Amino acid sequence: MQLHLTSLPGGRLGPSARAFVDWLAEAGQRWWQMLPLGPPDRYGSPYKSSSAFAAWHGFLEHPGAEVTPEEIDAFRERHEYWAPSLPARMLPDQVRFAREWAALRAYASERGVGLIGDVPIYVAPGSYDQQAWPELFLDGVVAGVPPDAFTAAGQRWGNPIYDWPALQRRGYRWWVERFRRVFDLYDIARIDHFRAFVAYWAVPAGDRDARGGTWQRGPGRAPFVAGTAALGAMAFIAEDLGVITPPVTRLRRELGYPGMVVLQFAFNPDDPRGPHRLENHGADVVAYTGTHDTDTLRGWWSTLEPARRDEALSALRAAGLTDDDVDWGLIRLWMRSPAPLVMLQVQDVLGLGSEARMNLPGTAGGAWKFQLQPGQLTAHHAHRLRAVTEEAGRLA
Repeated sequence: MQLHLTSLPGGRLGPSARAFVDWLAEAGQRWWQMLPLGPPDRYGSPYKSSSAFAAWHGFLEHPGAEVTPEEIDAFRERHEYWAPSLPARMLPDQVRFAREWAALRAYASERGVGLIGDVPIYVAPGSYDQQAWPELFLDGVVAGVPPDAFTAAGQRWGNPIYDWPALQRRGYRWWVERFRRVFDLYDIARIDHFRAFVAYWAVPAGDRDARGGTWQRGPGRAPFVAGTAALGAMAFIAEDLGVITPPVTRLRRELGYPGMVVLQFAFNPDDPRGPHRLENHGADVVAYTGTHDTDTLRGWWSTLEPARRDEALSALRAAGLTDDDVDWGLIRLWMRSPAPLVMLQVQDVLGLGSEARMNLPGTAGGAWKFQLQPGQLTAHHAHRLRAVTEEAGRLA
């Protein structure tokens, strides 16, 4: 189940996080996937965090809890590579977060629920990372993606782009330490924008949108080889959505990472060989009903083009799933994927519309605000989801 910490009632660690773990266990779900945990930008985006390593103080249940100098020293020693990149004033909150996160992870593990994180490939402009390691970033270009189904002008993200040769000369140490941090926090993690390890879209820093960008060659498998050599096997999900070429798929498979398929991209009469179509799924994907960048299922359905809607209805009829409302019919259909893991969004379990969408790519304001109300997720929802999970043979 995908739900960011900010979308919990209250938006922080503590009772609401533990209650969500309990609800997941009751619903027969084994995984909780969340968005990045770093300090968000002024719009609330966790994908432009001021640090690739630090956690946001806004998640703390007890922001005023005592922290001793000895605890800070121990934290600095344990995280000797990246702790010096942060202002000293941030370190007590990192100690508090480490305590509270360890408690949540243990609580979840005891109930059979693992935690899946999210690793943005880039850091924010002006971030502590860029200030601490300026030699690892290029001048004159910023990150983005070319025009696609989301936006005709592409997306000019504005993040600094890595100087991959400089990283190579240093043995990819920054990435190794980032991977170390990831698996300090999570059991599995999703690598955002995985395709940039093969080729990335570099936009001239002065351009207002991403149309003037060019494809540049990425580092390939080298950072992952360095990470595996230092840390052992790493459990990643590769976000391979968008403009995907055979070399991207080949790299993902060589590394042994599952890719992503999304229900909302599955119904397209003009693309019978598309990877998102249920009949084209393999065992090397994770099947998502939607992502933080897509609409909710109900919102998507309400604006779906007639040809795609007809194809989706035909698939539901062929599967004998027209007795449910559309949301649950689609969830039940998607559960039939051969993918070893199906990931749902909480909004879709609740049948919420576009008002509950997490993000609209290409826009700056109004996103990242979805939040559950206390009691909105009920035992009824859990029992219904558990029954659907059992029906699909996916109950742990």
